[in-house]
Amino acid sequence: KGTMKVEELRELTVEDLRVREKDLDDELFRMRLKKSMGQLEAPARLRGLRRDLARIKTLINEKA
Repeated sequence: KGTMKVEELRELTVEDLRVREKDLDDELFRMRLKKSMGQLEAPARLRGLRRDLARIKTLINEKA
């Protein structure tokens, strides 16, 4: 999974965005746990996830 394009996200409904937001939030949580245990294999992915989450939250706010 690479980072998501804003154009792709803009086509989704607010409901879809909320679902995706929850998924990313869960994944981010799991990755932070792994990081704290020193088992994180892709540190750059963490940054990408945070940015994707920010993009989604921004779009939800725009559409709300």
